Amino acid sequence: MTDQSQTPDQSQTPDQSQTPDQPLDIEPLDTKPPVGEADVAAGLAEVRASIRRAAEDSERDPDSVHLVAVSKTVPAEGILPALEAGQRLFGENYVQESRAKWPALRKRYPDVELHLVGPLQSNKAREAVELFDVIHSLDRLSLAAALAKEIDRSGRAPKLLIQVNTGDEAQKAGVAPDQVDVLLSECRETHGLAIHGLMCIPPAEDPPSPHFALLARLAERYGLPILSMGMSADFPAAIQMGATHVRVGTAIFGRRAKRD
Repeated sequence: MTDQSQTPDQSQTPDQSQTPDQPLDIEPLDTKPPVGEADVAAGLAEVRASIRRAAEDSERDPDSVHLVAVSKTVPAEGILPALEAGQRLFGENYVQESRAKWPALRKRYPDVELHLVGPLQSNKAREAVELFDVIHSLDRLSLAAALAKEIDRSGRAPKLLIQVNTGDEAQKAGVAPDQVDVLLSECRETHGLAIHGLMCIPPAEDPPSPHFALLARLAERYGLPILSMGMSADFPAAIQMGATHVRVGTAIFGRRAKRD
């Protein structure tokens, strides 16, 4: 018998006529203006409204879903409209970029909660522990050891999430679903790390809901309260499957230029 916690079940996908993965009330992502030209405050308001509707449609408290506004590649001046509109949770992919722009912003807005949502190299662990409040991308033992060392050294302990590669994609970061228990045990028992939740990025070509359902089952199995899943194109489906944190960038800040 196949372990259903390890294989996304396509039957878990909701009725697409009732709960679309693509938010229908948000401007299509490929028509969004580029970063620097998008109306950030309007985009943020649209996303917040969509989160509320998706939560209510799933009979969830909208306040149980936290919006992480992903501001990677967005300059500091482009983030200000979101800060001025009251947004306080932000996500970044790159340690160096974050170090360049967030210290000054946090002096003006000290209640910001900064999330690292991109892959983390072990040699960047010290900077990551110093800068971020939540790290979503713990996916290997060497990184767990590096983070434990820096947390012990600094006395600062960001919340840690394990990234799960729900599609078993060779090119993507994340631990395989059937190895979550091993990594979780090592983090807790060997390194003394508190793990708060799980994160995933479904394969682009797959319906996302089965992957979200898989992550939710794993989180329930291991008693982890945070489910970081869902991005600009699919966050309503993630909310239906129990997401506590959705990571939305393009729908707020506009289309990003591709990195070389």
